[in-house]
Order: sequence, then structure tokens, then C-alpha cells
Amino acid sequence: MRCTILASGSKGNCVFLEGESGALILDAGLSAKETFKRLENASLDAGLINAVLVTHEHGDHTKGLDVFVRRLSVPVYATGGTLEDFLNHRRTSDKCIESHVCRYNERFEIRDFLIEPFATSHDAAEPCGFIIRENGLTLGYCTDTGVITPHMIDLLRHCDAIILESNHCPEMLQNGPYPESLKRRIRSKRGHLSNTAAAHCLRVMGKDVPQVILAHISEMNNTPGRVMASAREGLGLFYDEKTIIIASQCGTSCTSPQQIKL
Repeated sequence: MRCTILASGSKGNCVFLEGESGALILDAGLSAKETFKRLENASLDAGLINAVLVTHEHGDHTKGLDVFVRRLSVPVYATGGTLEDFLNHRRTSDKCIESHVCRYNERFEIRDFLIEPFATSHDAAEPCGFIIRENGLTLGYCTDTGVITPHMIDLLRHCDAIILESNHCPEMLQNGPYPESLKRRIRSKRGHLSNTAAAHCLRVMGKDVPQVILAHISEMNNTPGRVMASAREGLGLFYDEKTIIIASQCGTSCTSPQQIKL
């Protein structure tokens, strides 16, 4: 499998995951036009896409979803709560789209991909992350969660690569310009994962996961340097054995690599 970050952050999230039997899009938070542009710029074939998996209904994960899936005639997979909210608030079109409900801890197949949704903790209707397997390789996708549970750790530590949220630096958030109500939301158990919490997750997993993409990084309350320093501290002696990538909002437009091969 090959995983490419098209965008990651509060302005839009989108990941292209290519396997031997096709490809998946994880979240569609860019406009459809921008998504196709970034796919083309990265020499990625949109014709390979079999489906779009959506973690939750917030706009930075669904902005381009309606137009994108209709243009490609591919289905959407999400939890019942996510689909209900998304379908009830569609503004782009009233044309039918193919959608499928997935449930926590119940595996389903798309071509040769075996996908297992798991519960995350976010202020959305029914948010989830995904464990995606194909031909003996496994990717874990876990963003937009205020906490990491032991069950989530157990799923992620058996992956060949993970995309893990490292949203904010607690100190920068505390001293930053956001109103206190928004600060409380971000650092709550249904908010976003801090650098400290992400580092703890990496510490617990230790040497288990060889490749890590740290994602959904706040442009206001974090920096790539702080994210990497925190990850280094969490991994300790295992740091030099890992491939660590800091995902960014510009994704495939960045000069640094935004892609891993499992």
C-alpha cells in the first residue's frame, strides 16, 4: 500500500490510499476541484478510487464529498450518525449518492481492502477511525479524537503505519488568541489530541509501529518543530528506528515528503 496526504489540518483533510486492488480516499475535506488538482499534481490516478471513507461530518472532512463521489460515481462509507448528519445537510445537490453504513468494530470489504471502523472521541454525531488491511499490510487512521483509549492503542500498535493526530501544543493553546470556550473544546475529551497525548500514545506503542504520520496539526496552536520534538521525546530510543512525517495543510504541494509506502 502507498499512502499520500493530500491535505491535513483545520482547512481540510484528505488522504489517498492506494493498494494492489485499487484505492480509497479517507475523508474529503477539500473542494472536489482542489482534490482532483492535488491528485493530478501527485500523479495519482483518480480512476483507481473505489470508495470514500469518512470519519465524521465536520466540514474539514466532508467539504468536497458530495461533488467528489458523484463525479466519480463511487460510494461513501461512514457510520450511521455521520451519514445521517451529512445527508440531511447536503447543499450541493439533491441527487442520490450511494452510501453504506459501517459500524464500530464490524469489518467490511471493499475489493481487497478489509476495513474495521473504531470509535473515536470527538464532538460529532458518531465519529470513527479506521484500520485498513490489504495483502498482509495494515494502516491505522486516527484523527479528531480527544483521547486515546486502550482499545485504540491495541488496534494501532499492530499496524505497519499509522496516521495519528498531534493537533496542538497545550502551552501554545493556553497562551493563544482563541476564546476560552474554544480552548476548552479543543482540549476536552471530545476535542483534539495534543502533542503530549500523541507522544504518550507513541511511547506505549514503542517499537511496534515502524512508520508514523502525525496529522491534523493546528496552524495557530502548534508548529512542526514542536510536534517532532514531542514525538522524539515519546519514542525515546526507538525514535531513530522510525519513519516520522509531519503532515501539513498543503499536502502534495509541500516540498517535504507527504507519502509513505507500507
